[in-house]
Amino acid sequence: MPRGKAKSATPDQTTLQMALVGYEIEKERIAAKIREIQSELAGKPASGATAAKGEDAPKKRVLSAAARKRIAAAQKKRWAEHRKKVAAGKA
Repeated sequence: MPRGKAKSATPDQTTLQMALVGYEIEKERIAAKIREIQSELAGKPASGATAAKGEDAPKKRVLSAAARKRIAAAQKKRWAEHRKKVAAGKA
């Protein structure tokens, strides 16, 4: 025969609410992990914000031709300076 009061056998409402909150958090954590694994299987890296929301990755920015030329010129200048330093170091 069970001991104690019959009322103690039923769970407390507060305990049930806390358990529900805990399980909801765990459910979200598992869902995020599932989305991460699915994106890896699809060949796309998962990003934190977009993977959590289930949205597509943000679009790439498009540079104008003039911007590409400025970037290329700056990079060529940096490489020329680097090569000059390397040549001066060896001589």
